[in-house]
Amino acid sequence: MSDHDIDPTSPRMAPKPEVTKIDGRELKPSTLMMGYGYDPVLSEGSLKPPIFLTSTFAFPSAADGKRHFEGITGKRPGGADGLVYSRFNAPNQEILEDRLSVWDGAEDALSFSSGMTAICVLMLAYASQNDVIVHSGPLYAASEGFVAKVLAKFGVTYVDFPAGATREEIDAVIEKAQAQADEQGGKVCMVYLESPGNPTNALVDIEAVRASVDAAQLDCPIAIDNTFLGPLWQRPLDQGADIVVYSLTKYVGGHSDLVAGSIAGAKKWMDPVRMLRNTMGGICDPNTAWMLMRSLETVELRMNRAGENAAKVCDFLARHPKVEGLGYLGMIKDARQQDIYDRHCKGAGSTFSLLLKGGEAECFRFLDSLKIAKLAVSLGGTETLASHPASMTHLSVAEGRRAELGISDNLVRISIGIEDADDLIADFTQALEAV
Repeated sequence: MSDHDIDPTSPRMAPKPEVTKIDGRELKPSTLMMGYGYDPVLSEGSLKPPIFLTSTFAFPSAADGKRHFEGITGKRPGGADGLVYSRFNAPNQEILEDRLSVWDGAEDALSFSSGMTAICVLMLAYASQNDVIVHSGPLYAASEGFVAKVLAKFGVTYVDFPAGATREEIDAVIEKAQAQADEQGGKVCMVYLESPGNPTNALVDIEAVRASVDAAQLDCPIAIDNTFLGPLWQRPLDQGADIVVYSLTKYVGGHSDLVAGSIAGAKKWMDPVRMLRNTMGGICDPNTAWMLMRSLETVELRMNRAGENAAKVCDFLARHPKVEGLGYLGMIKDARQQDIYDRHCKGAGSTFSLLLKGGEAECFRFLDSLKIAKLAVSLGGTETLASHPASMTHLSVAEGRRAELGISDNLVRISIGIEDADDLIADFTQALEAV
């Protein structure tokens, strides 16, 4: 239950106990989204949480203020006992974080002003000079760029491995990273994964990464960007990841009207990030948090509909003569990738890569001919979106690196929305005629 800085001795204002079970039955996340973390009694009986537009919070006493700041600054373990200042915590953000943790079975969660803010603050919290980050590939271009270009300025280096790597291949990369860290006088500070990878949908074997990190006795978190499948179609903490990362802009927000991010995991992994967020800022604003709480109530419905649509659309595209291939998790051809999917995933998602016969010119003609689908970056919204990663989201990635990662000039990334599936097929049919 989020703390609204109330007097716990007041009968009128005492929060009700949180209900997460009925007769021993665990309530599902979709049910808990309707009220978890919020008691209407705390807000004059308002059914939905109000938007708390305040920069600061009044303390009941000077002693309370001291105690709260002891928690915020780390002089006392456990964090703040109540609300302090909106750069640190606030009611809308705390309720949102409570609900985000439910989906992934996490002990704690933190919200941020964007997915990249979440990723940058996370990495900065764990990386020190001369450390090494191990990461999978491909990553979202901004994530890869932050590691390779920004952290590099502070002596942090990286070693990467391709999504789909075997346990033996991951062991070799971990060994290389340890040797590199020893040579630099640092440590392996984080293993950072993105699965499925953007935009190819390549899967990482999280269980193999966990086993490799444990065998090497590394004392660092395994973090994973779960934006493409979360929170419905994959729960990486169940496979051994320590921290799950989201661009909440995508499926969780789901209406293409906000930008936000989050991380979730055990409190011991969240606390260092929380301390840095307290210093740097980057917490999401109360209005965005409120909108995300609204979106979480329908995330399962929206994702299920989009997933059903994607299956129908991909069935059509797979048989089209102008389509060279599909990077869709419901039609995996590689045995290794299928094995990872069977062990890790609960659904194929609704974002995939479409490989057209041709190159950039053919992709542009296809994109420019779409009538229902919108030509825009991002994904996971109610509307269908299509973009050309090589010239848009991944343009900053060196051409050779793009080729290495499979981000070719004939690849179009498509995120299917909740429109009528037959209408979408009609749209893709006429757009392909222009190719």
